[in-house]
Amino acid sequence: MSNKIYLQITSGRGPAECCRMVALVLERIMAQAKKKGLNTEVLEREQGVINRTLFSATLSIEGKGCEDIVKEWEGTIQWIAQSPYRIYHKRKNWFIGVNSFIVPDIKDANEKEIEYQTLRASGPGGQHVNKTESAVRATHTPSGLSVTASDQRSQLQNKKLATERLLIKLAAWNVEQSMQAAQKNWNNHNNLQRGNPVKIIQESLN
Repeated sequence: MSNKIYLQITSGRGPAECCRMVALVLERIMAQAKKKGLNTEVLEREQGVINRTLFSATLSIEGKGCEDIVKEWEGTIQWIAQSPYRIYHKRKNWFIGVNSFIVPDIKDANEKEIEYQTLRASGPGGQHVNKTESAVRATHTPSGLSVTASDQRSQLQNKKLATERLLIKLAAWNVEQSMQAAQKNWNNHNNLQRGNPVKIIQESLN
């Protein structure tokens, strides 16, 4: 396994309790990775409706032994707790998904599906950055997903960076779509078997 992995932690558009789980699980995974001396970066997080909740988060973990994090957390996570948002709600079992994914090599990207647009870069970088359209926005036309890169002075470098970021976002989005379908089933059919959770946590969601 690679020394750099990507994880998608998602509520699958589940209720607020599941979104709170995403935020807590993200904190735990990052703390665990830090103890192991691994580097982590939250590449994207989608805020939930309620404070301290997340619909989803995309995380990169890099370093020797990062696969141990995957083995421990990948799959369905079950959290047993009274809802902190609905006091008299009977449901106490909440589920989210943690999935690793592989980002396609940039040379394998289908550029026919990617639309590039140059932009004038903003922010620090001096006169050179402000006067040239060095920033690049990459849009995946079938899904509408887009990212922007303006980190580099060179338009070519920013195009490459934007493509890499778009591939990561697209891979995470594909995981998210699968999880949303699963969560919908869980919400609509309470008796549906949710599979064997890889981890069960029983404590407050506060």
